[in-house]
Amino acid sequence: MRRGKQVAAAEKATRMSHGPLMAGALVVALGALALPVRAETVITSHGISTFGDLALPADFTHLPYVNPDAPKGGEISQWAPGSFDSFNPYAIAGNSAALSSIFYESILSGTLDDVSAAYCLLCETMEYPEDRSWVIFNLRKDVTFSDGTPFTADDVLFSYELFRDKGIPEFRAVSNAKYQSVEVLDPYRIKFTFAPGTPFRDMPAQAGSTPIFSRKHYEENNRDLEKSSLEPFLGTGPYVLESFKPGQQIIYARDPDYWGEKHPLNIGQNNFDRIRIEYFGDDNAAMEAFKAGVYTFRNESLPKRWASDYNFPAVTSGDIVKEVIPSGNIAGGQSIIFNLRRPQFQDPRVRQALGLMFNFEWSNKALFYGLFARVNSIWENSDMAATGVPGPDEIALLQPLVDEGLLPASILTDEVPMGSVSSEETNLDRRNLRRASALLDEAGWPVGGDGIRRNDKGERLRMQMVHSRTDLLPVMNAYVENLRALGVDASFDIIDDPQLQERASPPNFDFDALPTTVVNGGLEPGSVLKQAWASVAKDNSSRNRMGYANPAVDRLLDKVEAAESRAELTSVIKALDRVLRSEYVIVPRYYKRDNWVAYYNMYEHPETLPPYSVGELSIWWYNAEKADALKARGVLK
Repeated sequence: MRRGKQVAAAEKATRMSHGPLMAGALVVALGALALPVRAETVITSHGISTFGDLALPADFTHLPYVNPDAPKGGEISQWAPGSFDSFNPYAIAGNSAALSSIFYESILSGTLDDVSAAYCLLCETMEYPEDRSWVIFNLRKDVTFSDGTPFTADDVLFSYELFRDKGIPEFRAVSNAKYQSVEVLDPYRIKFTFAPGTPFRDMPAQAGSTPIFSRKHYEENNRDLEKSSLEPFLGTGPYVLESFKPGQQIIYARDPDYWGEKHPLNIGQNNFDRIRIEYFGDDNAAMEAFKAGVYTFRNESLPKRWASDYNFPAVTSGDIVKEVIPSGNIAGGQSIIFNLRRPQFQDPRVRQALGLMFNFEWSNKALFYGLFARVNSIWENSDMAATGVPGPDEIALLQPLVDEGLLPASILTDEVPMGSVSSEETNLDRRNLRRASALLDEAGWPVGGDGIRRNDKGERLRMQMVHSRTDLLPVMNAYVENLRALGVDASFDIIDDPQLQERASPPNFDFDALPTTVVNGGLEPGSVLKQAWASVAKDNSSRNRMGYANPAVDRLLDKVEAAESRAELTSVIKALDRVLRSEYVIVPRYYKRDNWVAYYNMYEHPETLPPYSVGELSIWWYNAEKADALKARGVLK
């Protein structure tokens, strides 16, 4: 049984109009009285789960992974790269500040230990039918915005309409058609009705996930969701903006009048009085600042640094804690993507050849201290990754697409492609070089007298890659060396963040290839996949930078949203993974299996952390005695 009470509600009779049809309508109506009235089962609950029951009962007092007695106070500080010029994370324009969505809440809230669940935060309960074709949120009456003004259903309607009309194009293209109507029933009740033909499984949770803004503040201050701004919108969240130095520093302060302090979802959370972000031009400067105590918590991403640079006195003395925290997350999908709008990447044999030249094994040994793991699948480190040949469940999904000529028959019998395996002793693997050469010869890109491959038009096989991260230079330069040995006109250039954003985003897409992460939708993929892989998002989505479009994949994406069980979802994602990998649209790279964190020894966390987040900004806390001891020894100012 689902948690929450279930109420049987008879369907409302259709109103009959006066006129010639009255007699016929009356006969039909009288006849219907002899038939049983079809009942619609309406579920009233404190949340919703994609599959199965909610783990927490309606009367839960706090989340299972928090310390409900965690003290409030102190400051935690971290670093961010580059710069910022906006506190609007919902616009294409501008470079939004780190944590700039911290001001906003949504009707429903997820947890860090259950990817399927969404619980009422701004609502008391929610009502929805078994088919999830609509949802009513019964809103809390004690919620206020951070300026003390009340929150009502009208603010929810306003926020929905704002994102519907001014949200980023990739969101509007995928989302807007799914809603039939949104109506305010009273000041604290709002109903979302979803469009017929929409897969309804995720829709109540999606409707409840919209960030909520104050209509009054937005309109009175002539704000614009599509423009960058150094003034945040007004939200209901636990933190407000205390101060900032443009491009250098941000301080978020815990709101002492936050409405939700005692909400069960917030007990043991939001423990720091201040969250400070310091900006640095590169990671080397940021590391030196950490050692000097300029900021106090560091998530390390570089294996070389983790292996060799955390041996300074504060670490050896225990004043800084170096900790490995296991991660249950799906791999980040780090890859090199091709710009499929470019003619040289139209042939999958070309893409396969270029992928063969990336040597993970040598890179991991020589550059990464053996700390990274290989990415093979877009859903690596999960049970959704395709393996071997397709099983019966995948074949049932793929066979109709083969029959319609949308996929080659080989997809039903071939092993799913894996990342190339290379020698760890030398960067250039001769076996892979020979395989790649043969593929390019077949695809019409022979080597010329100058060692460069050209097609029959005399055009060079070019692969110019760009990024702003200097730490990528060693591994990307090694890849470029291999590509040049293959006869490719390859390069990797470092550009600044604003230029990267401009070149890599719609409508420009001005690159040949790009090291980045591909969207996999996490451990429970849903509609976000359409923003990354659907044909409708080919030229308007920052999540579909490669310009991918395939009608077979569009059909599978519809089935992702329509899956009615976890097993069904897993099968669809496996089939989707198999199709995408068979087209060699990415060069898979590597991922970090654990979280590497270092912090000044004044922070504490629950003994058992949730599997899907370190949670340092939400469920950790400040130990004032330890902080005073560090200051007394001169470790911190």
